[in-house]
Amino acid sequence: MPDIPKLTHPWFVAVWPGMGHVALNAGVYLLAKLGMTAVAEFEGGELFDVSQVEVKGGVIQPARRPRNRFFVWTDPAKRHDLVVFLGEAQPPVGKFPFCRQVIDYARELGIERVITFAAMATDMRPEHPSRVFGAATDEDGVAELRRLDITILEEGNIGGLNGVLLGVAAAVGLRGTCFLGEMPQVFAQVPFPKASLTILEAFTLLTDVGVDLEELAEQARAVEDQLGELLSRVEDQYGVPSGQAEDEVDDEDEDEDDEDEVVTDFGADEIEVESAHEQEGIGYRYEGPDEPVSPSSVHRIEELFARAATDRTKAFELKRELDRLGLFKRYEDRFLDLFKNHE
Repeated sequence: MPDIPKLTHPWFVAVWPGMGHVALNAGVYLLAKLGMTAVAEFEGGELFDVSQVEVKGGVIQPARRPRNRFFVWTDPAKRHDLVVFLGEAQPPVGKFPFCRQVIDYARELGIERVITFAAMATDMRPEHPSRVFGAATDEDGVAELRRLDITILEEGNIGGLNGVLLGVAAAVGLRGTCFLGEMPQVFAQVPFPKASLTILEAFTLLTDVGVDLEELAEQARAVEDQLGELLSRVEDQYGVPSGQAEDEVDDEDEDEDDEDEVVTDFGADEIEVESAHEQEGIGYRYEGPDEPVSPSSVHRIEELFARAATDRTKAFELKRELDRLGLFKRYEDRFLDLFKNHE
């Protein structure tokens, strides 16, 4: 680890990939709009394994484990600096010891509160308002959420690191809060920025950190329209609401990053439904070997990288385009390197 920066009453936000890119999108949006800077990175040691290697131009690339990075924003009002932790993946085993490592480092930074983002899959339709639910590690935290008019997750479970990290934080006396953005279960594998937006709206209420959310709201409206149109075509074709057929969908090929994130007390299944609409151009997480990308798309991506390199607030426009093309996973390292301190 590098030298620990001196922070003012810092709060800690942790995000990982999961359903609908809900947490990841919210975290990356904060990085971009607050102009955050990478300050540290650590490996999870043997907790992470490698299941595939990249091939570029026929050349097999060196294997590497998922990266875990810390980013910092200094509050100009000197109330609460922010530290954002962004993990590329959740370890398949050893989630508790991994979270202890993260919390130990957070405590070295002087963190006073821990916040996680997560997705809640329900039978909502894309055009419905995306609700935000909250849970906290103590009664005072729950009362605070009620004062902010955030719906309390009364019963249920928070799976994966989004929940385990807060359990570890509570064990060492750190107050923790989880914000859960609602998204349609039938589109669990599709980026759903409306849920990310509702999380950040709640987050800004809690922290009083000013974040311009218009770009995310614009993306949310566009995806809502696309998914609504797609769902209508599916219903017209099969003559039944898509939710009635969810139990018939084969779930054997679920994304392992998502399988621990289902959080619900509304009776929804504990398994996300696999989406079969990759050809619709809405944007999907890239998991397979390299595939050809059109020259026009490559040109557009390079143009956005150049723009974001000189103005970090433009990075979310790049993230949005990578999501649309289903290429964020391929470019993730290079994207997050935009937030290194180049001074």
